[in-house]
Amino acid sequence: MGSSILTQIEEIYYPLLALLGIPANLVTIVILSRGKCGLSKCITIYLVAMAAADLLVLIVDVLLYEMNEIYFPESFLDYTPVCSLNFFLIFASIECSVWLTVAFTFDRFIAICCQKIRTHYCTERTAAVVVATMWGLSILENIPISFTFEPRIIIDDVLWFCNVKSSLYTVPIWVAFLWVDIALMPFIPFLLILIFNGLTIRHILLTNRIRRGLRSSSSDPEMENRRKSIVLLLAISGSFILLWMVTFTHYICVQILDIQYLHTDYSHPFTIMEQTGYMLQHLSSCTNTIIYAVSQTKFRLQLKNLFKYPLVLIKFGK
Repeated sequence: MGSSILTQIEEIYYPLLALLGIPANLVTIVILSRGKCGLSKCITIYLVAMAAADLLVLIVDVLLYEMNEIYFPESFLDYTPVCSLNFFLIFASIECSVWLTVAFTFDRFIAICCQKIRTHYCTERTAAVVVATMWGLSILENIPISFTFEPRIIIDDVLWFCNVKSSLYTVPIWVAFLWVDIALMPFIPFLLILIFNGLTIRHILLTNRIRRGLRSSSSDPEMENRRKSIVLLLAISGSFILLWMVTFTHYICVQILDIQYLHTDYSHPFTIMEQTGYMLQHLSSCTNTIIYAVSQTKFRLQLKNLFKYPLVLIKFGK
C-alpha cells in the first residue's frame, strides 16, 4: 500500500521548510545583529532571540525529527534515549519561541501604553534579562518531557523509538502536568497576546484621535512611527496565533476526548489534525523574516546589501 496523501505532503513540505527557513533565520540574525535597521537595541534583542529560537526549532524538530522520520528511519536518532532527548529540546525551543513572542508583545505594550515606566523597562539590560529568563524557564519546565516516553520496540536489548506512556493520560500527576503544559503553551500565551494587543491598539487609536484634534497639519511623524510599530507587532503576534490555532485545538481535544499524541494511523482524523497543526506551527518559525522584509524598509535595504555583497567581492576580485 502506498503512503498516505498527508505523508506525501510532508515529504515535500519539511525539506522545503528547512531549505528556506534555516537560511532565512540565519540571515535575520545577521542583519538584526548589525543594528542598522533603525530599531532600538531593546527591540533588536527580542527579535534576534526569537529568530535564534525559531532556528533551533527548525534544526531539532524539522531536521532531526520530522525529516529523520521520513527519510532516515531506524537511524541512531530513533534510539529511545536519543529521541527522548530530542523531544525535550523540541519542546523547550518551541516553548521559548512562544514566550519570547509574548515578551516582545508585552515590551511593545509597555513602550506604547505605559509612558511612566517605559524608560526603566524598555532597556537593553531588561530585554537581555527577560530573554535569558525565558530560556532558563523553558528548559526547566520541559525536563519532565524526557520521562514521558517509552520504547516502541526492543531489539537485541536496544530500545527503539518513542511512544508516549499510556500512564500519561491516567496517572493524576501526569494529567496535571499535561494541563499545566497546555496552560503554559499555548493557552496563556494566546490570552496574553490578545490582551496586550487589544490594550495597545485601543491606546494608539485613542492617542491618534487626540493628536489629530490638536494638530492642524496632516503630517505627524509620531503617528507614523506608532503605525509602523503596531503593524510589526500585529503581524508577528497575529501570524503566531493563526498558525498555532490548529495545534491549540488538538491540545484541547487530547484532554477532553479519548485520543493520544503521536498516532501512527495517518488516516485517523485526529492524526491528520495533529500533523497539519505541526506543519503550520513549524511554518510560524519562518514567517517573521517575511514580516520584517515586508514591514521594515531598512531591513529590506540591509537584506539587499547582504545579497549584493558576494557579487561585489566577485567584481573586485577579478
